[in-house]
Amino acid sequence: MSELTHPTIQDGWFSEKSGMWPGQAMSLKVNQIIHHEKSKYQDVLVFESSDYGTVLVLDNVIQCTERDEFSYQEMITHLAMNSHPNPEKVLVIGGGDGGVLREVVKHASVKEATLCDIDEAVIRVSKKYLPGMAIGFQHPNAHTHVGDGFEFLKNRQNEFDVIITDSSDPEGPAESLFQKPYFELLKSALREGGVITTQGSENQWLHLDLIADLKKSCKEVFPVAEYAYTTIPTYPSGQIGFMVCCKDASRNVREPLRTWSAEEEQKLCRYYNQDIHRASFVLPNFARQKLNA
Repeated sequence: MSELTHPTIQDGWFSEKSGMWPGQAMSLKVNQIIHHEKSKYQDVLVFESSDYGTVLVLDNVIQCTERDEFSYQEMITHLAMNSHPNPEKVLVIGGGDGGVLREVVKHASVKEATLCDIDEAVIRVSKKYLPGMAIGFQHPNAHTHVGDGFEFLKNRQNEFDVIITDSSDPEGPAESLFQKPYFELLKSALREGGVITTQGSENQWLHLDLIADLKKSCKEVFPVAEYAYTTIPTYPSGQIGFMVCCKDASRNVREPLRTWSAEEEQKLCRYYNQDIHRASFVLPNFARQKLNA
């Protein structure tokens, strides 16, 4: 069998280059390419890096690495889950690597957690090469549906307490998940007092206009729509954000409604805690001015 190759890997280095982050690139040293295929929807690459463990790349963009994935998975999940008084039924749109599902089922209140991802290849590959993330699929309360998230939500009314959209960037198959009609579907599918989080158009340093447009769309649909962010080394400029929205106009999602004890936080999470929840909504002046305009 010939050795696997990929156009993004040259001279032993993977480089992530995109028009969404012009003039810069993220590079990781590659020990070996583990898997490569063209699925029905996207290019799927898995490689072993020298310092970040196993890396999943979709359409030439890093989705997760074993070293730092927890900062994203925990924040996109627990910002929403701990902003709801009693999340019993949870939907994850995207997230085929299983990381968000892993975090959702840490909450004892959850009776049913459904994951809907359009690409079976991501689920299959993650189960094989990222077992630490895909462990969420094994939980008895977890269910998987392969299909389009937009279509899955149609005709679903007042069904979920929390919906988490763990999508790739607003290009290609995920583009529709960043537009107002999608947020209207999310709102309809939520029960009263329901909460959503969604991947929030990347990075304050690179995509402030996109984030402002996304927040505007969310505010037109939800009475509460706030932007938060986390730090993560292998995403563009080391940062990524989330929109956290709620159907209850009186809810303050900046303040965790439910909390774990300090001991539980240490046991369950490597990044998220009560203080990080509050701090993630505190923005630098340049971003605050733009998003509050």
